[in-house]
Amino acid sequence: MAIKKSDQKKHVQYHQDGSVWAKGQTSNEVPTGYWEWFRLDGTKMRSGHFENGVQVGDWTTYDKKGQVYKVTKMKPKATKAS
Repeated sequence: MAIKKSDQKKHVQYHQDGSVWAKGQTSNEVPTGYWEWFRLDGTKMRSGHFENGVQVGDWTTYDKKGQVYKVTKMKPKATKAS
């Protein structure tokens, strides 16, 4: 079932010093849509998309200067046949 835009809530998590550690959206407490993670100094560390709590598509890892270090293609999880 598709997630309704109105069901999505902004979500932000913080490092102990109060700086942003992660931000994205959730639906019923489950990560959905685009998410980003940050280091203590504020540089982006990782970013990618979730569908119903599962990492999908290209996930980007950034070096300590915030430049793209690598891109990982997330493979869809195999589903069990009934």
